[in-house]
Amino acid sequence: MSEQSVLLLRKQLAELNKNPVEGFSAGLIADHDIFKWEVLLIGPQDTLFEGGFFKVHLTFPHDYPLRPPKMKFVTEIWHPNVAKNGDVCISILHEPGEDKFGYEKPEERWLPIHTVETIMISVISMLADPNSDSPANVDAAKEWREDPNGEFKRKVARCVRKSQEMAFE
Repeated sequence: MSEQSVLLLRKQLAELNKNPVEGFSAGLIADHDIFKWEVLLIGPQDTLFEGGFFKVHLTFPHDYPLRPPKMKFVTEIWHPNVAKNGDVCISILHEPGEDKFGYEKPEERWLPIHTVETIMISVISMLADPNSDSPANVDAAKEWREDPNGEFKRKVARCVRKSQEMAFE
């Protein structure tokens, strides 16, 4: 399966470089490893994350696209669906099949038809519209629910500022 995975990932990377998608750009962390990508995610307009430059790492399993990649924010971000260690928690990155907790329908979880583009579009939409029902960061979810324009907004603004400073290092 690994060879098919390599070909598919090369094709997706070439496609993204040829036809960039608004909101992010993708490349390899190291030229010799197609399974590890670095993505620069631009904070979506009209959200608290607007103006931010967030670095994200995608690590693909060798049986991609049968299983989803792991995604981690390298740049600090304050968001209900991103764990404090940077791990992204959204349905389409969850292993395929039934959710043993019953929160997600199988079609909301990973499907082999997903691409880096569909993953990133989901993450951009997650930034714009957090899901505080199944948070990866309970503190951020609580602030988002109770006072989105108070402490939550201040912490996000600090992350955005920090991301802008780091983007040009």
